[in-house]
Parts: sequence; structure tokens; C-alpha cells
Amino acid sequence: MGTHPIDELMKTAMESIRDMVDVNTIVGDAVQTADDTVIIPVSRVAFGFAAGGGDYQGQRDRKTEQNENFPFAGGSGAGVTIHPVAFVVVGKNNVIKLLPVEHNTAIDRIMDFLPGFLDKISNLAGKKKADLENEIEKKEIEKKDKKQQELF
Repeated sequence: MGTHPIDELMKTAMESIRDMVDVNTIVGDAVQTADDTVIIPVSRVAFGFAAGGGDYQGQRDRKTEQNENFPFAGGSGAGVTIHPVAFVVVGKNNVIKLLPVEHNTAIDRIMDFLPGFLDKISNLAGKKKADLENEIEKKEIEKKDKKQQELF
């Protein structure tokens, strides 16, 4: 038994979709600006595919020819949607930022604010630690000086 015409129909449609959607569609080509910043677009790609068909026969053939090959009627369709999601920005000193296209929630804003906030806190903690170490060192020096003065 040979291949059914629907097989060829689906194969052609799937090959067309494969040609349309590839990695370069999802992660776009990098664009370099005048100040050496590189911008890479990132997109969400969705596609759908449908195919259908059937064998048919005319009214007069139904009673007489039950096992014959009937003519085939079919169709297929596909759709692709590309939606930009974000841009990856690589700036000077290899600083990488992800800039979303849409800010929908407060969580997005918090996530954008959080790295800078953590940097500030770690800097403050580092200063406090350095100040504390300096005070301890000064007190130890003062103790040594007092002991030396008592000896003389």
C-alpha cells in the first residue's frame, strides 16, 4: 500500500514551519551601537499547525465500489506569532542587563531594584566591618601603649 496523500501534505507544511522558525528567530542578531554597547533581542515564538482531509466518492459510486481508492481532498494551515519579550544589553565592562519589554507587575520592578539594593547593603556592611576592625585595632594599640607607660 502506498503513502497516503495526507502524509505529503503534512510533510510539506512541517518543512515550511521548520524553515520559518529557527534559533535566530528566538534570539535575534546582535546590534552594536556607537558606544560599543551590544543589544540582543529575545522573542517568544508560537506556532500552530493543522491538517485534515478525507477520501470521498460520489453518490452513484457508494453502492457499487466499496474497496476502490477514492479521490482525496485535504488541506493544511500553519501560523506563526513572534512577540518581543526582552533585550539583553551588554554594556561597557561586560555589564549585562536584561530589559523586559513589558513591566506588568510590582514583582518585575522589585527584581529590577534588588541588585542595586543588595550592592548598597553589602557596601555598608563592608564599611561597618572595616570600621569595627579599625576600632579593635586602635584599642589594642592603646592597651599596649598603657602597658609600656606603666613599665617605665
